[in-house]
Amino acid sequence: MSDPAASAFSRRRFLHASGGTLLAPAVLTATGTLQAQQKADSNETLKIGLIGCGGRGTGAAAQALGADYNSKIVAMADAFDTQIESSIKNLSTQFPDRVDVQPDKRFTGLDAYQKLIDCGVDVVLLATPPGFRPQHLTAAVEAGKHIFCEKPMAVDAAGYLVAQAAVEKAKQKKLNLVAGFCWRYSTSRIECYKRLHDGQIGDITGILATYYAGPVKPMPPSAGRPQGMGDVEWQVRNWYNFSWLSGDSIVEQAVHSLDKICWAMQDQPPVSAMGTGGRQIKAEDGNIFDHFHVAYEWAGGTLCHLTNRQITGCHNEVFDNIQGTKGRLVIGKGPAPFIDGEKRWRWRGEEKNMYDLEHQALFNAIRKGEVINDGDRMMSSTLIAIMGREAAYTGQKILWKDDAPPAPPPAPADKGKDKAAKQEKAPERVALAMLSSKQDLAPDNLKFGDKFEPSPLPRPGVTKFA
Repeated sequence: MSDPAASAFSRRRFLHASGGTLLAPAVLTATGTLQAQQKADSNETLKIGLIGCGGRGTGAAAQALGADYNSKIVAMADAFDTQIESSIKNLSTQFPDRVDVQPDKRFTGLDAYQKLIDCGVDVVLLATPPGFRPQHLTAAVEAGKHIFCEKPMAVDAAGYLVAQAAVEKAKQKKLNLVAGFCWRYSTSRIECYKRLHDGQIGDITGILATYYAGPVKPMPPSAGRPQGMGDVEWQVRNWYNFSWLSGDSIVEQAVHSLDKICWAMQDQPPVSAMGTGGRQIKAEDGNIFDHFHVAYEWAGGTLCHLTNRQITGCHNEVFDNIQGTKGRLVIGKGPAPFIDGEKRWRWRGEEKNMYDLEHQALFNAIRKGEVINDGDRMMSSTLIAIMGREAAYTGQKILWKDDAPPAPPPAPADKGKDKAAKQEKAPERVALAMLSSKQDLAPDNLKFGDKFEPSPLPRPGVTKFA
C-alpha cells in the first residue's frame, strides 16, 4: 500500500510507539485565525494536484477551480491511467483553459501520490480510497502543502494514529487542512446547529440519523476478474467492497450522518456503542456489510442512533431528527430544515452549494494568509464511525476508553497450598475500548501483483475486537 522508499510511513510503527493506545483528538479547541508561514500572493497562480481521479476526486477538482479563478490543475495521480484521462476530459470541458496536466505530470501506480506531491504543486486534493488516506495525508503535510482531505481519514486504528499525527504536524506548520465533511459548510446546517447549541430545543434527549441509499459500487463476481490480475489490483479496482480500503459503508458514507451527530453533541466523544449489522446481498469476494444500526451513548445517558443501508429496492432517505426537552430539529424531511416546539423556526435563506463552500473556505484562507484546520473534528468523527462498525462487526459493547481500574494482583497463597495455586494468576481483562484498539487491516507495503487475502466477512459473536 505504500512506496517502499517512503520508510518514514509505517502504521505499525505508530501503534508500537503509542503502546497500542490511541490518542483522542483534542475537541472544542479555540478556533482563532492564525497567520500562515507563507502568504500566497493574490496574483500568483495556485497549482493544484489531484490524488485520486474518480468521480469524487474529479468533482473536488471542479469545485477547487470554481473556488479560485487564478488556479490551475497541473498534476494528477491515480492507481490507473484510465481514471486520469477520464478526469482530464471531464474537467477540460468545464474549464478548458485551466486544466494543464502535461504527460510528465500524470502519475500512475500505488506510489503515484508521492510523485505528485514532489512535482511542485501548492495545493493537494486527497480523494483516493480512504484506506490510503493516512499515508497520503502524511506525505502532503511533510511536504508543506495546503490540503483538501476527503472523508473518512482512516479505516482502522493504525491508520487513525498516522492521520492524527499528520493533523498535529499540520497545525505546527500552519497549513490549511479542510475536511470533506461538507455538511459543516452548508449554509442552512450552520444556522441549524447554531440554534441547536443556543438551546432552542432545550437539552438534547436523543438523535436518530439515517443514511438509507442503494449500493454504491457492487462487487462483481470473481469470474469477471481478468486472468493474471493480482489480488491487490482486483481489490483496489473494487475498493468499496473491502474494509481495508473503504472502511465499510458506515465509515465511508454514513460517516456524514455520524459527523452531524457529533456536531450536535459539541464534538465530544460518546461513552459507548452497541450495534448490529449484516449482509443481505451476496458479497461475492467482498467483506463488507450492507446495513448497520448503531446506538451510541453519550455522557448523561443520551442515546444517538445511526442507521444506514445500501440495498436495492428499499426506501431511501437521509435525515436527522434531533429531539430536545423543548422541541425537535428536523433536517432532511421536506425542502428545508425546521424546529418544531416552543420556538418554531424554518430555514428560509439561500442554500448555497456546500461542496463549493468548503473549497471557497480553503482557497480564501490561502489567499488571505490565514489557516483553517478541520483536523481534530474530522479525526474524531472518523474514529467514532470505526467504533460503531466494530460494535456491529463483533456484536460487543465497545467503550470509547477503558476507565476501569486494573485488576488487583492475586492474594499470595498460604503456605502448604498446592504449588499450582501459588502460581495462579488473575485472568487478563480484555478491554473493549476504542482508544485501546490495535486494529491494522492491511500491511504497509502492498503491490498490485501481490497475493493478499483480507479478513473474512465479519460474524457478530465470532469476530473479535482488535
